[in-house]
Amino acid sequence: MWKEVGHLLLNLPLSLLAFVYVTVAVAVGAALSVTVVGLPLLAAGLAGARLVGRVERARARGLLGVRVEEPSRLPRRPGGGPVAAVWAALRDAVAWRTMLYGFVRLPWGVVTFAVTLVAVLVLWPALPYLARVMANADRAMVRGLLGPSDELERRVAELESDRGVVVDTAAADLRRIERDLHDGAQARLVALAMDLGLAKEKATEDPEAAARMVEEAHGEVKLALRELRDLARGIHPAVLTDRGLDAALSSVASRCTVPVTVTADLPERPAEAIEGIAYFTVSELLQNVSKHARATRATVDVWRTGDRLLLQVTDNGHGGAHPARGTGLAGLAERLDAVDGLFVVDSPDGGPTTITAELPWRSRRKDGARG
Repeated sequence: MWKEVGHLLLNLPLSLLAFVYVTVAVAVGAALSVTVVGLPLLAAGLAGARLVGRVERARARGLLGVRVEEPSRLPRRPGGGPVAAVWAALRDAVAWRTMLYGFVRLPWGVVTFAVTLVAVLVLWPALPYLARVMANADRAMVRGLLGPSDELERRVAELESDRGVVVDTAAADLRRIERDLHDGAQARLVALAMDLGLAKEKATEDPEAAARMVEEAHGEVKLALRELRDLARGIHPAVLTDRGLDAALSSVASRCTVPVTVTADLPERPAEAIEGIAYFTVSELLQNVSKHARATRATVDVWRTGDRLLLQVTDNGHGGAHPARGTGLAGLAERLDAVDGLFVVDSPDGGPTTITAELPWRSRRKDGARG
């Protein structure tokens, strides 16, 4: 209740500041609209209104407990120039609704301040009821005027957040590949070149020593090839491209330290991107089974239901898996969320563990299908 009371008492000073800002921004912009600077000033005022909306959403979160999705940023078209930027700002529905919010809040702020103050001083028994009624009206106003424009606007905001996750994930994968190449195959090949150079120098002086060095170099070549194959498999395995998800998951299961049963019921192959995400999700989950679960068996089930692809990995280990415990589950959840997927972990202490992933089904283009 006291948070609601604090919010209502703050309504008057903050709504007064917002009203003055909105009035000045609109009046100056409209008055100067016949000049070159009028519309840019109005656009700048609308951009500032977005900041007012951000402050009010934060205040509502902190004092009223109402969470409203942040609207998406204004789209920027490369090469559009300042005229396009001004025009986009003038057409910004979020900013205009925030302007309206600033106008209507002043009389409402006077009412809520006066009623709350009187209730605190005189009508003490009625304070909780009055505070709740007026705070609920504020909650409705914040949701109606300061939230995203519609469902599409909310979806755009979500996709912008997900795009950041995808970009960060891709950058991390590139850094991992670069590190593996630098510390693994590249270092081994450098050492191999040096060994072959020494063997070449000893070829005439000590043929037997040179032969031993060449034999050792041959072993190093095999190790380097194995590392490169493992790295290539980590980027995109050939078996997935050539034979599909069933064969690729069976290949992953064969490398797991516990027996794994794979069941795939797919009438056709999904799109390449979805297939790749499904493969790497199961691959990482099976790595967790090998490293952390202390299980004696595991199962992998893949099937399609309507327009969704479902994956389920189960093991009979000790359980206790949780995305917050640093086993890579949080990263998997973020990756799946970035493509409109779901990730559910059911892992009570003592086991068993069942992890279910759900991805949107998109059919593979026929001109891109192989094998």
